[in-house]
Order: sequence, then structure tokens, then C-alpha cells
Amino acid sequence: MQQLNKNMRFRDLVILGLLFIGPAAPVGLFGVLDVMTDGAVALVYFVATLVMAFTAYSYARMTNVIPHAGSVYAYCSAGIHPHAGFLVGWLLLLDYMFIPAVAYLFTGIFLNALIPDIPVWAWTFFAVAVTTTLNFMGVKKSAKITFLFLAFEIIVLSIILFVGIWMLVTNGIKRDWLQPFIGGELFTWNNLFSAVSVAVLSFLGFDAIATFAEENGGKPSLVSKAILGCLVLAGCLFVIQVYIGELLNPYSPEYLHEHPELQGKAFYNIVNQEMNPWLGWALGLMKAIGASFSAMVGQAAASRLLFSMGRDKRLPSILAKVGKKSGVPTIAILFSAIFNLCLAAYAANREQGLSTLVSFVDVGALTTFIMLHVSVIGYFKFKKGNRGTTSLILDIVIPAIGIVSLLPVLIHIDNYAKIVGIVWLIIGGIILFFNKNKQPLLWLEKNKI
Repeated sequence: MQQLNKNMRFRDLVILGLLFIGPAAPVGLFGVLDVMTDGAVALVYFVATLVMAFTAYSYARMTNVIPHAGSVYAYCSAGIHPHAGFLVGWLLLLDYMFIPAVAYLFTGIFLNALIPDIPVWAWTFFAVAVTTTLNFMGVKKSAKITFLFLAFEIIVLSIILFVGIWMLVTNGIKRDWLQPFIGGELFTWNNLFSAVSVAVLSFLGFDAIATFAEENGGKPSLVSKAILGCLVLAGCLFVIQVYIGELLNPYSPEYLHEHPELQGKAFYNIVNQEMNPWLGWALGLMKAIGASFSAMVGQAAASRLLFSMGRDKRLPSILAKVGKKSGVPTIAILFSAIFNLCLAAYAANREQGLSTLVSFVDVGALTTFIMLHVSVIGYFKFKKGNRGTTSLILDIVIPAIGIVSLLPVLIHIDNYAKIVGIVWLIIGGIILFFNKNKQPLLWLEKNKI
């Protein structure tokens, strides 16, 4: 049976998670959320962090007992049924295969804006080529490069926050100190939860840490600690940056509501106008290049999922081929890269290509998050037969809260994206029908899970 190299440590896993999420992920949503909540964006991200904590907890529980590269595919196979596991894994591919395409395209668009002589497709191809090469090297060997870029992202964001604090001390605030947490007169709890349903999308990516579970070179609990640690770090960074942004925001929620074209640029305009244009340029460059590194982690996560499904012969077994020297799933990485490139090229030639891809990603991610919670209930409560009050809370109540908190987010997604998700699921069902007699779950059987 093909095996991956076990050479990853806690720092490697957290770096990958933060790169996938992006330390400045709220930047693009800042203005939209400001309008929705009458200025309570910090509260939105605080609540969103709590909501995602339930999902992180379920990931942590499952990865401790099932350290499998297939992540939710394996969890649902063990906790519900192998066929359910395949379908959920198939939906998870909609997330991990589409996120890198979105990120690569974003990089191409931004770099084309800086150097128009080089077309978007060329920049996109360059980003795919560089990050795919890093993935072929293996996560451990490329760790120095990924750490350096994450350090660059943190440094740029830290400078922006430091300058923002200095301006608040010297020039005063644009809004009341508490408004980012309580909102204005038009604040309502209904609008808050609608905004949270948008903000949780900023956290997509921390779950990819679970796909590296078979490459864990430390204690079994290392992956679960990395997942929880990554979520806490990201949540703190998000709350702090939007809080400072709100206090410096020269635009009222009413003004942004009347000028929707400014909503996506609101945070960038705050940095450019209230701080320094060079900082605004650095933030934009960081977001552009950071998108490629986020895509790199997404591509790596997708390759691990393809590897595990190929190893179980649920997908072509060639996807389970592992490089002898690198110890990474080479064919799966190559397939992911080609798929990402084709999808990004297609979207680049469509007027709403980028936003459409984003909505597809949301369907796959949120559906698998919900099924993750179901698998916790199925595995611990029904398969393991845990009893008692503690089991009731850990195995049913907490996962149930996770499901309830995610359902409204899924419901609010664009209807066209839901249709694509259903079509994708039907295709998975057809593949499952023709493979239903094959013996799956080789890894789970070998480890007696």
C-alpha cells in the first residue's frame, strides 16, 4: 500500500493552514459586512470564529482517531457508510479543486493590472508552474519558502496595524470605540447572523490541515492541535484588523450602502487614504502573491484527497502513485495542477467567472463541514457506543450546534451554485454506481478503524 512521508511538524501544519486561509482574508469583505451590520464588523468575526470553532473541534476529534489523508471522505466512510464517504469526498473535491483555480485567477488579474503587457493567462500559468513545482518538492523541502512568504504577509499586516494604532493615538477615531462590536442604530441581530454567514467563508482552508494527517511526524494529537491553533490565530488576526479598520473608516455604513462600488475596496481605500499609498500597494501585492500560495496549499490538499480515494480504488488507482524521493502523490498533484489551470483559463474568459467559481467552492466546503459533524455523531455515538452525559455533549450536542450554525450559511448561497453542486453530486453518484462493488477503505481496514 502506498504511503506518504511522515516528516511534518506542528509549525509546518500551522503555516500551511494560515497560508490557505490568508492572514488578511477579511479585506475584501470588510465594506460589505460594514453595510450589513451598521459597523459591527469586529463582532461579526468574533461570532464567526466561535461558529467555526465547532467545525474545528469536530475535525480535531476525527483526525485523532482517523489520521487519514482523505479527511472527511474517511471520517464519513467510518462514521456513516463507505458510499456516503465517497459522495462527501466527491463534494470535498469541489472545494479543494476549485479554490486553487479561484486563487490562481486572482493572482493573474492583479499582476496583469500591475504589468498589463503580460496577459492574465500568462501570469496565471506562471503562478501554477511555480507552486506546482514547490508541491512536487514536498511540503517539508519547500517549508522555508512558504514560511518566508507567510512571514512577509504577517510583517505587512503588522505594519498596517501598527500604523493604524499610531494614527488612532495621534489623530483620533472616526467612529466610537465600541461601534465595531455593537454597531450603530440600524444594527439588528438578524443582520448580524446574515453577515456571519458571509464572514465564515474567510476561514475556508484551515480544514486542509486534516489532509496532511498521514504525513504527521509527531504525536497523534499534533494535527488536531494545529487545526485548533490555526483557527484561533486566524480569528484573532481577523478581529484585530477589522476593529482597527472600522475605527479609521472614513466612510459611514450609509455612504457605503449608497456607493456599492466602494464596498469591495473599502479596506484598501482606508490603507491608501488614511495611512500611506505604499502600504496600500504592499497590501495589494501581498493579497495577489498570497493567493498563489493559498492555491499551492489547496492543490496539495486536493492531491492528498485524490491520493486516498485512488488508493481505495474509488478513483483511478494511478492517482495513488507516490514519488520515491519526494514521498508526495505526484500524479495527483499533476492532475490537480492541470485541472486548476484549465478552470482558471475558462473563468478568465467569462464576465462573472471569478465570482461564479467562488460560489461553487462555498457549496462543496459547507456541505462537507455539515457532513463532518454528522460523521462525529455516527462514529462516536453509534459505532463506538459512547454513553453518559459527557458523551451526550461531545458526541451529539456540539456537532448538532455545528450543523445548525452552518445550515443558514449554505441556504444563503447563490441558487446557481446550488444547482452546480447538485449536478456535481449526481456525477459522483454515477461514478459510485459503477464502482460500488469494488473493495474500498483499504487504509481503514488495515488500521482496524
